[in-house]
Amino acid sequence: MDSILVKGNGPLNGQIPIAGAKNACLTLMPATLLTDAPLTLTNAPRLSDIKTMNTLLSSLGSEVAMLQDGQVLVLGTKTISNHVADYDIVRKMRASILVLGPMLAREGQAVVSLPGGCAIGARPVDLHLHGLEALGAKLDLRDGYVHATASGGLKGATFEFPFVSVGATENLLMAATLAKGTTVLKNAAREPEIVDLAQCLRAMGAQIEGEGTPTITIQGVDSLHGATHSIVPDRIELGTYMLAPAIAGGDVELLGGRISLLEAFCEKLHEAGIDVTETKNGLRVCRKNGRVNAVNVRTEPYPGFPTDLQAQMMALLCTANGTSVLEETIFENRFMHAPELIRMGADIDVHGGHATVKGVAKLKGAPVMATDLRASVSLILAGLAAEGETIVSRVYHLDRGYERVEEKLSACGAMIERIATV
Repeated sequence: MDSILVKGNGPLNGQIPIAGAKNACLTLMPATLLTDAPLTLTNAPRLSDIKTMNTLLSSLGSEVAMLQDGQVLVLGTKTISNHVADYDIVRKMRASILVLGPMLAREGQAVVSLPGGCAIGARPVDLHLHGLEALGAKLDLRDGYVHATASGGLKGATFEFPFVSVGATENLLMAATLAKGTTVLKNAAREPEIVDLAQCLRAMGAQIEGEGTPTITIQGVDSLHGATHSIVPDRIELGTYMLAPAIAGGDVELLGGRISLLEAFCEKLHEAGIDVTETKNGLRVCRKNGRVNAVNVRTEPYPGFPTDLQAQMMALLCTANGTSVLEETIFENRFMHAPELIRMGADIDVHGGHATVKGVAKLKGAPVMATDLRASVSLILAGLAAEGETIVSRVYHLDRGYERVEEKLSACGAMIERIATV
């Protein structure tokens, strides 16, 4: 199992290109199941999760070609030859549930394994199922699989989410494009990835209005056609690399980044004393001399502070001047990185959904273990500013969401390398 070795080496300077959004790409890929024509996605990230979705779609009858070193995906599903999304594939990635809506909409049948548990909380799929039932699907849960049918096709309906769910919004948005009549999704998620999906579906011939607001209206059509779509930049990768110079010091330009993707996050960086400015090619992040200011953070659905940047923000606040409080409202069990940061000398006290972080003058390198995707990169960030060496183990989590981390950070002067297991 590979590890990442990081040595604190002072300020970072240079440029980091931001890849296409993993969460957007994983949602866009199942859209191929809605049409028999090719769907081309550009600016695709090169990640293990993308390969897993490729494997799942191929098992259902899709053909996926990865061009230009994996940055262009050409997907074609002339026929859906298999209607069963098998547990052995689905268990690897929760986004696999997103094949349910498209298959049901196009074929009137689908059998999809329940994704199972998750290291950062239960993340149930109940809202996906309730929403599809509102569109007329008949569901039967047995042996760990969702058996779904819609013999007469899905029918438009109004469905209000009891709480905001990105995945359920995406699944119902895709399903509703081929439903008969009008579907109205209320209290829908507003994330940029939702907007990106709607734009792609519209390019394929769907009739959608209101994406980016709490109410999305979809007028069902008889069929969709192919399209070419460029995937939105990954706002979580963007935020993560914005924190690199904030933690280590320096001046870094994030190519392809824009403030509109992360306004709440950028406000917190400004409050902490970090300069963020837009450039012709992206965003410039600069930390001047001295410790950053302590700030309080509360994770919220978009457009609030992203839960997927909470761990990385905690790493920054470990050496802030003063005491910060982080409140996690999206997922339970999402402070598992705290004990590892404490091993590096951080002063963190966790009580339920709150973590109190008292800034220390300096972190110290230590062997630490990644518990999930965002935790893994938070430990790497902490290592950039720590004295001595930090070795992060179990970095297979990292490869699910960040492409070529070592290359991107070392290009800005970081001392970081992957240690391959023999």
